[in-house]
Amino acid sequence: MKPRASFLVSFLILLMTTGCWDNNELDEYGYVQAVAIDRTKDNLIQLTTHFYNPTNKMGMEGGDNSAKKGINIETTGDTIFEAIRDIPMKFGRKPKWDHMRVILLGEQLARTQNVREVLDYFSRDHEPRGTVLPLVAKGSASNFLKIQPFIEQTIGQQLKKMETSGSHYSAKTSSIPLYELAIQLKSPSKTSAIPYIHKSNSQNEAMVSGVAFIKDGKLVSLLKEKDTEAFMMLTNKYYSGILVFPCLGSAEAQGQVQNKESLEVLSLDSRVTPKVTGNEVTVDVKIRIKGNIGELRCSLLKSKEDIQRFEERINNQVGQQIKHVISIFKRQKLDAIGIGNQIYRKNPKLWKHLEPTWDKRFAQSSFHVEVETEVLNTGMNVGTPFGIKGK
Repeated sequence: MKPRASFLVSFLILLMTTGCWDNNELDEYGYVQAVAIDRTKDNLIQLTTHFYNPTNKMGMEGGDNSAKKGINIETTGDTIFEAIRDIPMKFGRKPKWDHMRVILLGEQLARTQNVREVLDYFSRDHEPRGTVLPLVAKGSASNFLKIQPFIEQTIGQQLKKMETSGSHYSAKTSSIPLYELAIQLKSPSKTSAIPYIHKSNSQNEAMVSGVAFIKDGKLVSLLKEKDTEAFMMLTNKYYSGILVFPCLGSAEAQGQVQNKESLEVLSLDSRVTPKVTGNEVTVDVKIRIKGNIGELRCSLLKSKEDIQRFEERINNQVGQQIKHVISIFKRQKLDAIGIGNQIYRKNPKLWKHLEPTWDKRFAQSSFHVEVETEVLNTGMNVGTPFGIKGK
């Protein structure tokens, strides 16, 4: 082929391979920050989608701060996908799910419909990320998207930070991404824990505390925040927090703040080891805690013996918390700790034999709890309560 003809052919090919044939303008999309899923009285899916509003320039420049940075669009349908496809009819833009932060599930919806079916779209479609955080909401999930955020740009981002920070620093709730939830719901125990969101004393404020347990796809139980601490210990997801316990010899005055002391947990390691002997299941629980004194109100830590007595008091307190939450799980026949999962991983053949009657076996299992606490230091002050003269 002649050089001129070769150049012409190459030029025509380049013309056909360039251009923006599949481009989409920014004003065609609405960027989703959060979504709330409820069920209507007509048994339809009610979808409330929270979009980011990027046009609030005045508020960012220190002018009028009243403009909303989030927009809620409500649609209904027989399925999630149908409700999603109706959004452009009200909003005028196609929803884009790449930046979604949280998925809120209404409590009634989670109790009556299989959560796996509800969340199927978000795990199947290519846009939503597996790291999005699901939560179970008390009452109507859509009400929580009407709350104004404290410091974040949208309530979706605010709820995400509340869940992740709350689970990490207080251990009174959990944090679980969508992909991990899918794995847990398909595990042998078929049980998963999802953070629980509810209104605080003020109806305009939300709080993420406690957990909701999903078994076989449906909500079966709720755990209060105090018991959630013990649950986080059992599952080895207790990263940091504060342990509060009464002063020694002041059991009659435990309700008084001045008779409580605290330990800041720096690290907590737990090991849960099940053993199956015949028809009996025994579980050894070993918990190791390291921390610093948070508050002293009545204890004097002047000697090695004083510190040992102090550590023993913490051991007893944590041991009681652990045993209490285990009794809740056994009473509800709820393997929230994942004992069945461990047995399956070690011996799939044995699990196949235990699985048909596992709920009953778990309820009859025996737990042996051992807690060991190590106080690393007493902080900036000496080992006496502030305001009490050391001797």
